[in-house]
Amino acid sequence: MRAATLNTGLGLRRGLLPELLAMDAGAVDFLECAPENWIAVGGAYGKGLAQLAERFPITCHGLSLSLGGSEPLDLHFLDQTRHFLDRHQVRMYSEHLSYCSDDGHLYDLMPIPFTDEAVHHVAARIRQAQEQLGRRIAVENISYYAAPYQAMSELDFIRAVLDEADCDLLLDVNNVFVNACNHGYEARAFLEGLPQARVTGMHIAGHYDEAPDLKVDTHGAPVKEDVWALYTLACVRFGVQPTVLERDFNYPPLAELLAETARIRSVQLASGGRRDE
Repeated sequence: MRAATLNTGLGLRRGLLPELLAMDAGAVDFLECAPENWIAVGGAYGKGLAQLAERFPITCHGLSLSLGGSEPLDLHFLDQTRHFLDRHQVRMYSEHLSYCSDDGHLYDLMPIPFTDEAVHHVAARIRQAQEQLGRRIAVENISYYAAPYQAMSELDFIRAVLDEADCDLLLDVNNVFVNACNHGYEARAFLEGLPQARVTGMHIAGHYDEAPDLKVDTHGAPVKEDVWALYTLACVRFGVQPTVLERDFNYPPLAELLAETARIRSVQLASGGRRDE
């Protein structure tokens, strides 16, 4: 039986597949996967995905569309993605506000220059992707450690892209915290500057404390208390939005991940935020 709401989710990773297949149906509201990791995958993995898709709603968070790249968008990949989204009745699809290819995949999320020219370039590609996919998409604010060029602030850049592309925002709360520490801005003010109507989902994850002014977004550790506090503020400002706990390696027992997803649900309930279904 599919859940009626998409409030609390967990990342669907191959390394977690056996545990997810044995998970109780009510443990989370939905699972999120990267479509490029599952398109045309058969065998045990493909069977496992099909079984999970029968029990849980699936959302998708892309890794390789390269919205900020200079090469033309991969239309064949977009067609494959659209088929995957349709096949699994995916209600939410998001991608990173970054680029990850240049004459081949770079296997990392690279920051885009914060310029008017980049706003126009990225917004046009987002509109093209939305048309090809036949649906609205959300873009995610990424963590970055050096900026190619900043003619405007990160916040102003994101706002400009959202307006010109007419797309949604997947708010990664951990990335806001990491960037605020690394680049010296106030995380709460950043949240308050984002347009409320554009936020349609959130991510939360762990990071590594290299130094007080250097945090590394790893997705390989439990969520820090400061990020939980920021997530609470985000729920108050933006209401209860579908929120995914991301964990990409150093997997603990599933019970520990579910304790974190339960905390997401508790924060949502305590925040006073509301979301229309």
